[in-house]
Amino acid sequence: MYKKIFIAWFLCACCMMRAEAGDFNASLFGIKSNGVTLNTRAIQKAIDHISETGGGTLHFYVGRYLTGTIVLKSNVTVHLHEGAILLGSTNPHDYDMVGGTLTFVGAYRAENIAVVGQGIIDGQGRELAYNFLDQQQKGILPGATIYDRAGYRSKGVYLRECRNVTFRGVTIKNGADWTLMPDQCVDMVVDSVTVIGHAFWNNDGIDIVDCRNFKLLNSFVDAADDAICFKSHDAAAASDNVEVRNCVARSSASAFKFGTVSAGGYKNIRIVNNKVYNTHRSALTIAIPDGGYADNIFVDSLYAYNTSNAIYLRIGDRNTSRPAGSLKNVTIQNMYCEIPAVKADAGYPYEGPVEDNPRNISPASIVGLEGGHDIENITLRNITLVYPGGGNPHYARRGTTPAELDAIPEMEQSYPEFSQFIELPAWAFWIRHAKHIVFENVTFKAGARDYRPAIVIQESDGVTLKNVVCDEPGGKKKQVHTYKSTNITQQ
Repeated sequence: MYKKIFIAWFLCACCMMRAEAGDFNASLFGIKSNGVTLNTRAIQKAIDHISETGGGTLHFYVGRYLTGTIVLKSNVTVHLHEGAILLGSTNPHDYDMVGGTLTFVGAYRAENIAVVGQGIIDGQGRELAYNFLDQQQKGILPGATIYDRAGYRSKGVYLRECRNVTFRGVTIKNGADWTLMPDQCVDMVVDSVTVIGHAFWNNDGIDIVDCRNFKLLNSFVDAADDAICFKSHDAAAASDNVEVRNCVARSSASAFKFGTVSAGGYKNIRIVNNKVYNTHRSALTIAIPDGGYADNIFVDSLYAYNTSNAIYLRIGDRNTSRPAGSLKNVTIQNMYCEIPAVKADAGYPYEGPVEDNPRNISPASIVGLEGGHDIENITLRNITLVYPGGGNPHYARRGTTPAELDAIPEMEQSYPEFSQFIELPAWAFWIRHAKHIVFENVTFKAGARDYRPAIVIQESDGVTLKNVVCDEPGGKKKQVHTYKSTNITQQ
């Protein structure tokens, strides 16, 4: 009887030992949590050991774990428990290339990797970036400075060509450069993550680069530059089957942005039930300036407050070695946006630049390119855009005469930005070089009378305005102006 009980207990204990065999405390490898000891080699040894022995989880408990670059390896989960801080060294020489990019936390061609928990990855990016600048100015580190600011510096988290990746629960902040950058990753989920990227200038929040089967869910992103940014760096690749859902974004540039680099493309992208606030540029920008394409983009339930522009869709042609790209099959529905009369990101650590003045408040825009590069098949449905109005022709003026409309430059080689044309002839929406555009149940509201009409449709074909309301105080005027356009329908 007792022998059978002992055997049963022994087998159970063995099973428990096997189940727990993949769990390792950081202290087992001599990793110190005092915030002073540099743990780079010890942490890397722990990750390598776990990966080489079949995989498992490396646990960090309460403490500050100072380190330089660490590289995640296949079948390893890093669990940052509440109160655990993975703290970046402020010495630029503690950072290495991973997958061709200088980074704090990196991975290259790894599979089944995860970073989970309620802990923090803190790159100490402001001090680190200034130390990079110091070393560049002394000629010790490579890279030119830009506006006397460090151009060469380390990313916060960079993952290249990885598969089956999970980031859940953690906070990633204070990268010296872009904060979280998955590049050509497949089957990746970022869920309930906080990303704070305003330790230095040009700090994006999360850059989703040519990834497939990617989900960003239930997360908060606050960035000095673009917050949630889709990029395509490889002409042979694309961001494909990407979903962003239930997120909040704040930016001193754009909140949701496709581009600027569009070497390959973007397709099958869903952006659903997200909020934007205090954003200097656009709530949503889709820019194709380098060839490439955007196709089958679906945006639903986007709510933006104190954001300087609602929508900017743009084809450019700054890469003269290849044909201009394409932008088509985009649906934007159930959107609400409030545009302020003042600077939306005033007071943040790195504000967006005051530029392209004098100009009145710019409208949302759909702007293709002359020469047959129209933006095609765009549907805007159930949308309300609230503007301050008050455009003053004595401050800056663009009228609707043929000469004034013809004088708006193409600017095909310029950086694509909603304010790039300076003064525009509409207070709510400007459309040029587009075809098959549908507005359905769209309301534009102006807080004060504006000298411009609400909508200008220029050099376009097949635009349908169905139940479009232009609410502007101060009397009635013609709110839709068309020029060199055909098949314009108002219902």
